[in-house]
Amino acid sequence: MVPFTIEWRLPRKGKRNKMTLQAFSSYSLAAASTRVRLYDWFDHLGVPVIAHTYIGTHNSRASTLLRHIPEVVSAEVALRKVDYSSSKVIVSREVSPLSSGSLEKKVLKGAAHSVFDFDDALYADLATGRRLLRQRSKCQLSVEAADVVIAGNEHLAEWASAFSKRVLLIPSCVEPSHYQYKQNWELHDVPVIVWLGSPATEQYLAPLSDALNIVHARTRARLRVISGPDDNPRLSALSHMIDRVPWSPTVVKDALVTGDLAIGPLSDTTYARGKCAYKLLQYAATGLPMVGSPVGANRRALERFEGLAATTQAEWVDGLTMLLTETASSRQARADAGLAALVRHYSFEAWSSEWRSAVLAE
Repeated sequence: MVPFTIEWRLPRKGKRNKMTLQAFSSYSLAAASTRVRLYDWFDHLGVPVIAHTYIGTHNSRASTLLRHIPEVVSAEVALRKVDYSSSKVIVSREVSPLSSGSLEKKVLKGAAHSVFDFDDALYADLATGRRLLRQRSKCQLSVEAADVVIAGNEHLAEWASAFSKRVLLIPSCVEPSHYQYKQNWELHDVPVIVWLGSPATEQYLAPLSDALNIVHARTRARLRVISGPDDNPRLSALSHMIDRVPWSPTVVKDALVTGDLAIGPLSDTTYARGKCAYKLLQYAATGLPMVGSPVGANRRALERFEGLAATTQAEWVDGLTMLLTETASSRQARADAGLAALVRHYSFEAWSSEWRSAVLAE
């Protein structure tokens, strides 16, 4: 473990931009948010960057920080010594998980040009630790201090616009060519329903237990959970039909493309409405027909991808049954329409000029 990660990161490929940029996040690249909102952009545009990833872990939960107290202390000290006065700066979510907002304000106000990027309703995070650190005030301070705010969806942009005059909506993006696209939409003998996420978001699967069990009884379909390696007690009602695939960059693409269809459930809460529909984008990049909750950014994505929206248990059963019983050519038509919409609305190429203008001030 390297306390307070600082590195001069060069893109893996593409033209290198000589513009100096410093990026702050409390997560490493192993965290989807940091990877998608920052590093995928750096790689796509060829932007070298000095990266500050706190203690380099994939989460900043209290249990994680307590296991790395020396590194946390080093990071807190080092962060206050960084010289960013002549740099462009982008902050993803927060600079430090222990700050109540003053450090984020200092960094964003002190940079030559600053951007605050967020892809969750941080101001509505009800986790105990977040409440104690006054996460709503922290997020608001960051929005007010930044020269530019980048919000991941309309819900977040609307909230941020109350505190900043320059708020841009740039969705989470994918590079379609980085995914395997299905070539055959005939169902497996035992159909495979895919859910992609993290242990923290498996909570959204539990309320679907009744609907998924009905679909399983009718069609024998199984649920492939691409997430953490450990069984989740919340999903015990589905244990007989779950095949768990631990997430890793090397297995996720194959685990997606070998599925038959995919699901994206969410609860209709203020926090969930701030989600940026990233799993639906990955389903579309793979050619998976989908059913999802029409919550937040999911609603627009489902419309664009010809996915089915479901709110009640009956709608989930009907939607999944419909996708499992329609013709392979119908599933392919949905998939092809989804890929076209993905390229048009959620690809890096579609948003490159806006991101470059906002972050690099070009």
